Amino acid sequence: MHGGDRVAEVLKAQGVELLFTLVGGHISPILVGAKRRGVRVIDTRHEATAVFAADAVARLTGRPGVAAVTAGPGVTNAITALKNAQMAQSPVVVIGGAAPTALQGRGALQDIDQMAVVRPVVKWAKQVRRVRELIPALEEAFYVAQSGVPGPVFVECPVDLLYDEATVRSWYGADRGGKSLADKALKHYLRFHVNRLFRGADSVHPGDRIEAAPPAPDLTALQKVAERLLAARRPLLLIGSQAMLDAGRVHELAQALETIAAPVYLSGMARGLLGRDHPLQMRHKRREALREADFVLLAGVPCDFRLDYGNHIRRSAVYVSVNRSREDLTKNRKPTLGLLADPALALRMLAAMLSSPRPEAWREWVAHLRARDDARNAEIAAQALAPTGKVNPLHLCMEIDRQLTPNSILIGDGGDFVATASYVIQPPGPLRWLDPGAFGTLGVGAGFALGARLVHPTADVWVLYGDGSFGYSVAEFDTFVRHGLPVLAVIGNDASWSQIAREQVELLGDPVATELAHSDYERAVEGFGAAGFRLEDPELAAETIEQARQTAASGRPTVLNVILGKTDFRKGSISM
Repeated sequence: MHGGDRVAEVLKAQGVELLFTLVGGHISPILVGAKRRGVRVIDTRHEATAVFAADAVARLTGRPGVAAVTAGPGVTNAITALKNAQMAQSPVVVIGGAAPTALQGRGALQDIDQMAVVRPVVKWAKQVRRVRELIPALEEAFYVAQSGVPGPVFVECPVDLLYDEATVRSWYGADRGGKSLADKALKHYLRFHVNRLFRGADSVHPGDRIEAAPPAPDLTALQKVAERLLAARRPLLLIGSQAMLDAGRVHELAQALETIAAPVYLSGMARGLLGRDHPLQMRHKRREALREADFVLLAGVPCDFRLDYGNHIRRSAVYVSVNRSREDLTKNRKPTLGLLADPALALRMLAAMLSSPRPEAWREWVAHLRARDDARNAEIAAQALAPTGKVNPLHLCMEIDRQLTPNSILIGDGGDFVATASYVIQPPGPLRWLDPGAFGTLGVGAGFALGARLVHPTADVWVLYGDGSFGYSVAEFDTFVRHGLPVLAVIGNDASWSQIAREQVELLGDPVATELAHSDYERAVEGFGAAGFRLEDPELAAETIEQARQTAASGRPTVLNVILGKTDFRKGSISM
């Protein structure tokens, strides 16, 4: 058994079913060992895609997603995806290849100080130096990735730890010629080095599957939250992605929110938690609602730019923060009551504590918010009818929303078009929406779609792309075709980096670097074997979306390139 087999044994013991990668000589033994043990190896066209796919698996299953990348540029190509996972608090295990241990720092192929590059963008990183350390390092990685505040971890596995001992000895010149004292000394050192690499390797075996219990809230503090909640007249709950980490219990979280019976806003991965059109869920005018509320509970949501650094919550309100992260718990604003705990567990326990009837004022408050939500929906519906020259993006989004099924999963990868879609399109249920998160990363679409389609093989996976962001994903349609993964990509193509252009042109008077073309993206993917459709006539929107949807349902990856007209729907919406 070589080192790659040992890594694969850990993956198997931890229940890993999918390993994402872009092949490289430094990691080949891991890939072959994984395949032999029934782990499905999915090779992509860019390392970032592999890590994004592992991130999606983690978000949808609650278990660490795993990627393996080769040394040097393989590792550096993964950096953005690692940072995105770190900021999204996704438990991801990335295994990186590396130059042979005895040749590091001597000009070996693709040899750089990878740990210095990776450490700032991961939760934990480990450099393995002996074969016997492979299994313990990987098991520690699985624990650290899941515990406390989850996040990505990195394990560096030099290539001479992954191949069998005889091959490694041949690399290090066991039969090296030369009779000089220096040659003999070198041979002696290399023999000693290889002996040290492999000593004790067979004495270490994988253990049981590693679980990490979510941190529980302090009961006394939670009771105070319950008391302040019941004393409120206008309570508001804001649920974020961190509340969805325990993926296996999201339906219990939804039941808890119904029991609490306060109005709710959902953000990030929590979109869809209550299904479509739930009477407690509000979708519009969140800033106004936060300023009117006298009790605000943020569940897994920091006071960052999305809440104007806490300024959206009025100062006289009771502000409760529940977060696994001590830093995020008090970021930019100290809460009235802070609970360092898993937000989903805290909400389930809070619901169990609430025995008395809800105040009558809550009903009026919900009705007030609902009326405002309904009015905003009516405004959007009216705007969707406005002619825009090509396809009105609001009209497109409303038609997509109409054609979703309960089995749909939505992935957002873009700026202006995806933000527009978030006003209109409703995910059909929990864990049916994925977006990059706080880092705002473009390019997540293909990787997220890979992960989603593999975790849910019968799901209808829709990727909503801006035409700018689609450029990151186009080559991965080769990946979808090769692995038989039909996804439906809808490109909102306005020939522009519109989210930037809207402010740049108005404030600086110059569109430089923001202009794209109405490119034939649908023809580009046909070269990979995917299907392509183009939509320019708004009258044909329903028909063309249905045709694209049926093509994807038949088993063929599909792109619908929609030529959009210009609107000012999101004017003034830039965030910093």
